[in-house]
This record gives sequence, C-alpha cells and structure tokens, in this order.
Amino acid sequence: MTIAWYGHLKYKQSPLHWVILISWLIAFVEYCFQVPANRFGHGQFSAAQLKTIQEAISLSVFSVFSILYLREGLSWNHLMGFSLIFLGAYFIFQK
Repeated sequence: MTIAWYGHLKYKQSPLHWVILISWLIAFVEYCFQVPANRFGHGQFSAAQLKTIQEAISLSVFSVFSILYLREGLSWNHLMGFSLIFLGAYFIFQK
C-alpha cells in the first residue's frame, strides 16, 4: 500500500486519473494477499491484533520507503511518534 499511496508523489506531473488507476491496480495485488492473510490469521490473533500487525509493518515499510525512495528523512518527532505507536502495539499483545 505504501507504493500505491505514496509512490506517485515523485510524479506530480502525471495526470491524476492515471495515478488513481495505477494506484488501485497496485493496491489490488496487496489486497489479494492481505484478505486471505487476515482470514487465516484470525483465530491465532484477534482482529485488533491483526490490524496492529498490519500497521506496524506498514510504518516500518513506510519509514524505509520515505528515506530511500522519496528521499525524505525522518526527524526526531517522526521517530518518537512511531515509537509511541509501537509501544501501543506492545500493549495490544499483552494478556
């Protein structure tokens, strides 16, 4: 989803209708993996835990994507905010 949602930011001159179509095609492929993964994972994990896993992975991928592809650094407040989100994820998995 990171590529579908943010990859087009380097191509702001591209027509919006093409960006939307390509983004939806990229997102469709991810949904083809995410939906079965949630179905198989539910039972081992609760829905809230599955969403937390997805968000933690998404933030991790986004951080790398932002630095390597978009050439945008992450400042201390981004890292602190992401750290607090990961701390929240820790509590989601506590019994």
